[in-house]
Amino acid sequence: MSEVAYFRAVGQKQRPRRRSRRAPGMFARSAIRLRGSPTVRMSMLFGAHVSAAGGISKAIDRVEEIGGNAVQVFTQSPRMWRPTQHAPEEIARFRTRRRQARVKAVSCHALYLVNLASRDRTVRENSLVALRATMETADAIGSEAVVFHVGSHLGLGFDDAVALVEPALRELLDLTTDRLWLCMENAAGTGGTIGRSIEELAALADAVDRHPRLGLCLDSCHWWASGVDVTNPSALEEALEDLDERVGLGRVRVLHANDSQTPLGSNRDRHELVGRGLIGDGLATFLGHPAFKGLPAITETWEDKGEATRDLDRMRDLRRRGVRRWAAWRRRQN
Repeated sequence: MSEVAYFRAVGQKQRPRRRSRRAPGMFARSAIRLRGSPTVRMSMLFGAHVSAAGGISKAIDRVEEIGGNAVQVFTQSPRMWRPTQHAPEEIARFRTRRRQARVKAVSCHALYLVNLASRDRTVRENSLVALRATMETADAIGSEAVVFHVGSHLGLGFDDAVALVEPALRELLDLTTDRLWLCMENAAGTGGTIGRSIEELAALADAVDRHPRLGLCLDSCHWWASGVDVTNPSALEEALEDLDERVGLGRVRVLHANDSQTPLGSNRDRHELVGRGLIGDGLATFLGHPAFKGLPAITETWEDKGEATRDLDRMRDLRRRGVRRWAAWRRRQN
């Protein structure tokens, strides 16, 4: 998919591309070299979004049971503003169990109510308070990322929404550390959701002067829904080159590996079990891209069957096939 076709698919005007400072072909050689993340390792990490019911440390128990070495968790109810007060012993147990279970990457997902772009001041204030609480808990448990949806401008318009979002982003970025990053998640593009395109993510990064700890979480289902064919090597390569030029691949800290119930470019966020939706086997292309080597891949839609859970096995298999697929694609390009 060309860039012109991509922006047509998401209903946005094309803006001039940033001039790349890299030599031609540098992206294809190794994007991982651009990252300086403490979570980056030679092998991709695999995990799931799990429940924190019974205490936040239970998340480690649950992901260990299904064979994961990465985990994502809500630090409070995703549908209530009131933050959860975690007991000090729960925080300590989380850290201890993480070491014991050899979980290499932890991300905390902010609640669904967050909308930093709302015209309603009360909603914006509640969103900021909730995100601050998530950041504080994430720091306490030793998380590497807080993942959040920026929100929706609800017809206000993207540029005016950025003006509302920018002060809150700056305040939240003050809570980041060398270990803990704040990560915007790309959106499927429903209604006025923000972050539906690389251009919008770049504009948000520019608004906070490209803060060094503003990261990205790339969701395969959302990208597919917004018009990026993550199953097609040429289309995905072009999208990632654009992302690298406009935002920087070094900002990608977390992957959400989700299949989709809806077609390419539908702008509808409907997750499906890995390998069982319309992306299907094509998810191997997404997971196998060399730029994602070493990142945590989290599935948010999976079958909880305890030790019998096989979703992470499917993700690992897709990753292996994807690596071979990309090697073959590179050879054909040469």
